[in-house]
This record gives sequence, C-alpha cells and structure tokens, in this order.
Amino acid sequence: MLQTRVPEGYETKLGLYDTQSAIALIKSTFQEALSAMLRLKRVSAPLFVNPADGLNDNLNGVERPVSFDAPGAGLDAEVVHSLAKWKRYALHRYGFREGRGLYTDMNAIRRDEALDNLHSIYVDQWDWEKVITREDRSRAYLERTVRAIVEAICYTQAVVQAKYPELTLPLRREVSFVTSEELIALYPGRTAKEREYLYTKEHGTVFIEQIGGVLSDGKPHDGRAPDYDDWQLNGDILFYYPVLDCALEISSMGIRVDEASLAEQLRLANCQERATLPFHRALLAGELPLTIGGGIGQSRLCMLLLEKAHIGEVQSSIWDAETVSRCEAAGVTLL
Repeated sequence: MLQTRVPEGYETKLGLYDTQSAIALIKSTFQEALSAMLRLKRVSAPLFVNPADGLNDNLNGVERPVSFDAPGAGLDAEVVHSLAKWKRYALHRYGFREGRGLYTDMNAIRRDEALDNLHSIYVDQWDWEKVITREDRSRAYLERTVRAIVEAICYTQAVVQAKYPELTLPLRREVSFVTSEELIALYPGRTAKEREYLYTKEHGTVFIEQIGGVLSDGKPHDGRAPDYDDWQLNGDILFYYPVLDCALEISSMGIRVDEASLAEQLRLANCQERATLPFHRALLAGELPLTIGGGIGQSRLCMLLLEKAHIGEVQSSIWDAETVSRCEAAGVTLL
C-alpha cells in the first residue's frame, strides 16, 4: 500500500545544487555545535559487527539485520541497526572520562522498514554517547541534555536560514516535557501516534519521556530494546512539522541502563538469555561506565531544516515504483 503523500501545492524551496550545499552546511554546523554543547569527540565506528558479541541494536526485536558471510574473518557479520551498545563499549575501551563523550557517523540498512515520507531503508544519524556519574542518572540531567541538543538544532537552523533566506520554517526553542503515561491522561482513547501528534502540534518542540515499559493501557508507548536505554530515563525529541502536518521525530535518546535496570528490563522483556553475551556480562559486572546517549537523524534533520516533503529529497536510497511515480508526478525529485 502506498505510504508516501505529497502535500497539495508543495514546491521545494531549494534546487538540487543548493540542496546539496545546504546539506553540507547543516552537517558541518550541527556536529560542531553538538560536540561543543555536550563535550564530544569524533571517533570512527563500525558498519558491521560480530553478532556473537551482542553489540548490535535489537530495536523492537523483530527487525531482521542484514547479514553476510565474511570468509576472511571466519564468521558471519551483521550490518549495525544502530551503535547504541557499541558506543558504551568504546567509551570504556578508549578511556573517556566523566563529562566527556564521543559522536560518530552511523550508517545502517533496515531492510524491513516501511517506506514513507519519513522512513527509508537507509539510515544515517549522528550516534553520540557520554560518560556520566551515578548522580547524573536523573530526569533533571536528561532534560538539560535535551535542551542542549535542541539549542544546537536551532543554532544550525539560524546559520542555514541566514544563507538561504527563502527557508522560513520557525522552530520553537523551548522544549515541552511530557511522560508517555501523562499523554494517556491528556488524550484518552487515542493511539500512541495520535497522542504524539496532538501534543506536538500544540507545543511545537517536545520531549516524550519514559518509553519502553508497559503503560496503564497495557501497551508500551513505543518499542525500545531492554539493554541500552533505562525506560524510566529516556525519550524522543519531536518537532511539529507543518510541511507534512506531522510530529517529526529527530532523536531517540536516554540515560543508559545500569546493572539493576538492565537485569529488570531483560526480565520484563523475557530475554534474560542476553545476559550471557559479552557486552551484557561486562555491564552486569559493573565494568562499563554509566552513560547517556542517543541517535540524531541526519537526513531527518536536513529534511526539517530544508523544509522538504520527502526524505528521499535529502538522501539517496531506493523506493517502490509507485512512490517514484507519485513523486515524479508532483515534481518531487528523489535523489
């Protein structure tokens, strides 16, 4: 079934050449702002990992990783879904101190992704992770970090709009914080995605907290793997996006599990067998640092700041024939 829609009367504000220049400006500006705000150092990261190490992100537990045999290494490898667990291991291995962190370019293939205006088989994001203290494992610290990321986004937008004044989308710098349980009380009888949309449209820039655990309606707000975010100390950053009249998620992030929350979440998710994997054993033994981290979508951010209607206008991927035909008919150029 066709998922892509083109808003009536939509026209891109930047042609192909300027779009490419603007993408480069966004990426260079934002990563510098983010690294300065959060005290991050750029590192290199893997495109694929050994599944036996337990370092790949299991996402919702149903997505199939892209795997291939690597005869030279004598094993099968998996293309990463994200670097949520690898980053924490890297902070330990590289010797990062408290208050310091890393960021990297993460590229992934999510073969089972349902394609639409916001979703692609190809995923590109800034993955970041930072060492924190035990005292930093709090909602107050989480929310300060969210405000810093939003500030970096708004600063980047100001730089881009100064060069391309035809871009006029306003972003609200003030973040509205709400828990997933509070959304149920605000919008009874609505689905999780409907609650996200209604709250984000009203407040502009939001952070929805506490995602992963089962709520009072018997369901989690959204899926989260049990072995990286602490479900009580995580969330999503969303902006209301008038081009598509939707809540646009830019980042999933959170304070990571410690020994106690990992054991509890593995139990709740009924996947205690992961505790035997090398990463999980090290974490349960207290060998890995306490951290906060997340992913920030590169193409999503470019789409937002360049006011594009389809993610394929800012990244090269593959699409079904009907999506290509619909976009061509509407004058939307997919890269």
